[in-house]
Amino acid sequence: MTDSAGTSGFPADATHLPVLVERVLELFEPTVADHDAVVVDATLGLGGHTEALLDAYPRLRVIGLDRDPTALERSRQRLARHGDRVRFVHTVYHRIPEVLSDLGLSEVDGVLMDLGVSSMQLDLDERGFAYARDAPLDMRMDPTTGLTAADVLNTYPVDELTRILRDYGEEKFARRIAKAVVAERQRHPFDTSERLVRLLYDTVPAPSRRTGGHPAKRTFQALRIEVNGELDILREAVPAAIAALAEGGRIVVESYHSLEDRIVKQALAKAATSRTPEGLPVELPGHGPELRLLTRGAEKADEEEIRRNPRAASVRLRAAEKRGADGE
Repeated sequence: MTDSAGTSGFPADATHLPVLVERVLELFEPTVADHDAVVVDATLGLGGHTEALLDAYPRLRVIGLDRDPTALERSRQRLARHGDRVRFVHTVYHRIPEVLSDLGLSEVDGVLMDLGVSSMQLDLDERGFAYARDAPLDMRMDPTTGLTAADVLNTYPVDELTRILRDYGEEKFARRIAKAVVAERQRHPFDTSERLVRLLYDTVPAPSRRTGGHPAKRTFQALRIEVNGELDILREAVPAAIAALAEGGRIVVESYHSLEDRIVKQALAKAATSRTPEGLPVELPGHGPELRLLTRGAEKADEEEIRRNPRAASVRLRAAEKRGADGE
């Protein structure tokens, strides 16, 4: 997600720069342009993609999901002019089947997922997502429930911290950092980001700091993913979204780091592969590919978009279309 505004907070009309918005509109156009279609924006954020979709396709309705109540309130204000064409649901996006059931829908024409932390969450100091400013170590996308990043740092044993930093942050100094965290928390529990950033500077070797980017980036990513269960939720959410699509419906997913993109790539590839056993001369009924891939690999933002919106630099977009029952 990329919602852009100043660090002082977000007014209702805050500038929002949704990533690859023209490409998203283009991908959904064949399935939503000429009839009363429904799209699920599974990660609504400040509503930039949804606003563009509603403006472009007057007969479209959107169901906007977000686990962050602040984001939902801001998007309600932003999208108020569209009235009942948009529904707002406070939930985590792997619960798409429950949401559709509650709304009396059996299928939808599209699902959009713009993954990762939103700019609003990064820019509001009290949320604790950004390592560039001293703030409480929270990092919960839904600040009303669950463990905080401080809870993780102050309670997880060395081995578990090592696993999180290695698997979710791809941090090669994971064990060294985990041991330093455990030693430091015995002196005083962690509560704000500045102290953690200082520990990371002291723990990550100088040559790596000079060539590997900010030494806190990987640790903060790992903590955020752990606190919010992001990868486990994504593993459930993509198959759930595919199952919710009507024939000809489309799924579009924007990922911002390799761990997310790998899960999306594997889920779409699996659904786009025939389940007929190898060697059989014909496709078995009901065993054909469920999806047709619409992108060759992952699409990226061009230099002009990255210049206008630096947070687009890491985006990877993948899309697919639901095939018919016979794989057509």
